[in-house]
Amino acid sequence: MRLSTTLTALAATFSTANAYWKGFNVGANNEDGSCKSQGDWEYAFNKLKGLPQYITSVRLYASSDCNTLANAVPAALNTGTQILVGVWTEDNAHFQREKDALEAAINQHGSDWIIAISVGSEDLYRGDTDANTLAQQIYDVRGMVRAMGVNQEVGHVDTWTAWVDDANKAVITASDFIGLDGYPYFQSASIEDAYNVFWDSVTATRNQVNEVSPGKWVWVTETGWPVSGDNYGAGVPSVQNAQKYWRSVACSAFESIHMFWYSYQDYNASPSFGIFDSNGNAIYDLYGC
Repeated sequence: MRLSTTLTALAATFSTANAYWKGFNVGANNEDGSCKSQGDWEYAFNKLKGLPQYITSVRLYASSDCNTLANAVPAALNTGTQILVGVWTEDNAHFQREKDALEAAINQHGSDWIIAISVGSEDLYRGDTDANTLAQQIYDVRGMVRAMGVNQEVGHVDTWTAWVDDANKAVITASDFIGLDGYPYFQSASIEDAYNVFWDSVTATRNQVNEVSPGKWVWVTETGWPVSGDNYGAGVPSVQNAQKYWRSVACSAFESIHMFWYSYQDYNASPSFGIFDSNGNAIYDLYGC
């Protein structure tokens, strides 16, 4: 496996047990739909730091939308938080705005706040693009940031089912890291089977990556269990099951793989995966690992 120079240096400062990124997905909108201000981002980042796991890594979905980086990066710097950056790829004008926002953030704040950069999110799963087009967008963003002296890894986030599809090998080749989204709930797994179903998806993705481009890291960029919503086959949303999934999957994954849990909050969604309610209280017990 390989790390960028920055990641290698940071990982070397950790103990063996803490040498993996432990993070959460955080959306750019408040409960009323408004965009997060710098203060809103700081509140979210401080809530995550207050967890027993002391979370100081987050994954954000976009760069320009909701002025995400313009507001989130100063908040990250003020709270000691680092960001897995998202760059949306859909339509050329939007993609250009995303690159411009990332470039502006780097010019203003440097790059120490960046964990890595994900070009696109589940584009292959949704069928929004083809592998060759997405690969070229990854090369485009990497070229832009390398020209700015930024050495953090540039990759892509998609469902594990997209990564094991042979039609998408070009994206594996183009990516420095592979971001895997895996939800046993959406695979109709029961909570009793969820642990094995999750790790089977990680193994299948690792096997495909090692076949196509050996040595690249597979990260888990989304997983979780819903606290509410409809049953999905044998998958039953509940606070109790979400806590079971956390204690089985999160507690093992945080010690063995780069992991970004879904999610910090999940307003008005069904199913809902958020761990904090609208009052900022944890919905289930996050102690135990």
